[in-house]
Amino acid sequence: MSLQVEKLEKNMAKLTIEVSAEELEKAIEGAYRKNKNRISVPGFRKGKAPRKMLEQIYGKEIFYEDAANDLISDAYDQALEECTEDIVSAPKIDVVQIEAGKPFIFTAEVALRPDVVLGTYKGVTVDKADKEVTDEEVDAEIDKEREKNARIVDVTDRAVKEGDIATIDFDGSVDGVPFDGGREEDFPLTIGSHAFIPGFEEGLIGAEIGSETEVNVTFPEEYHEKELAGKAAVFRCKVKKLQEKQLPELDEDFIGDVSEESDTVEEYREEIRNKLADRKAAEAKKKKESDAVDAVIAGAQMEIPDAMVETQQRQMLQDYAQRMRYQGISMEQYMQYTGMTTQLLLDQMKPQALKSIQTRLVLSAVAKAEKMEPSEEEFEEEVKRLSEVYQKEADEVKELLGEKGRKQVMEDLSIRKAIELVTESAVEA
Repeated sequence: MSLQVEKLEKNMAKLTIEVSAEELEKAIEGAYRKNKNRISVPGFRKGKAPRKMLEQIYGKEIFYEDAANDLISDAYDQALEECTEDIVSAPKIDVVQIEAGKPFIFTAEVALRPDVVLGTYKGVTVDKADKEVTDEEVDAEIDKEREKNARIVDVTDRAVKEGDIATIDFDGSVDGVPFDGGREEDFPLTIGSHAFIPGFEEGLIGAEIGSETEVNVTFPEEYHEKELAGKAAVFRCKVKKLQEKQLPELDEDFIGDVSEESDTVEEYREEIRNKLADRKAAEAKKKKESDAVDAVIAGAQMEIPDAMVETQQRQMLQDYAQRMRYQGISMEQYMQYTGMTTQLLLDQMKPQALKSIQTRLVLSAVAKAEKMEPSEEEFEEEVKRLSEVYQKEADEVKELLGEKGRKQVMEDLSIRKAIELVTESAVEA
């Protein structure tokens, strides 16, 4: 295999990779052996027709595609090992030459890690975060705890109001015609949860238990069912059951149930205040870090190739799909439920993908400028942490990481050091 690298504009490069005619011949023969049992030729038992006969009947290119796919995978991996450039995107492959008896040639267009010209990264100015805890915030937090401990009780002597849990039957129609999904029985709905079409829950307020009422709504223009988007609908509804939450009194009995630290209302309020103060301090630290990094990015110069962003988007989409699978939902189901498409998801992820790349590039540049090279002891400590997370022996973690993974861990450690430097030196104003 031979490799040629041509630098292109905007931090792109074209790798021209040539594989010998002998290797191509092996790949074509391998493709023939893999596919021959699927091809029927009159006069021959399936799988017994000679390769040359198949090429005469179907064309000599019949096995080229499979042969090319096999060669490209291995040859590109080998090219990555030989290439001295820092490649940061998936390749765009183009076959230049494939013909039996001649070398196989293909190109791979890739993005290269862009250079970063840093501006100011020490002492950047950030907004001072609010860490003060107000009485209103304490009250709101206590109310949340009371909500979590609320009792659900039946209501029989009044109409529906905000916050109620109504069990309803409904039957929806557009222009007098019922539509799929528009009919349900014994449907539990919390009034004010905004779980239904805008206006539906509000239309139930004042409805009496056991009575029927009509609710008029308009489906949103961006509604996932396109045939209903923007359409006016009428729902005939019947409230079959009504319940409400009863919040516990803020007294010593309640405090005894929810706190192990406090005995009185005053002590509990102070406990909540301290927890909120700790939370605000953590949020303020995180905000300072984020704002400081944003300021460093704003002051830096870099030209990020589109292919690098697209690769990051694809990786984020794969991660998202994996999280969905952990929840027992396939991406096909998710798309069906939400009306999303792969392209819409990728478009939504683009700003985050770009920000992620900018952050890593800039912090790597800061680490390099400050010569922040992690020690072997720091690497070992990180391996120990990873071994605890994944419940594996440290040596096994190192083996799984390999040289490429080790390099990634070392870069991650240097980036953490850069974040600390940028954040701690930032000036709050």
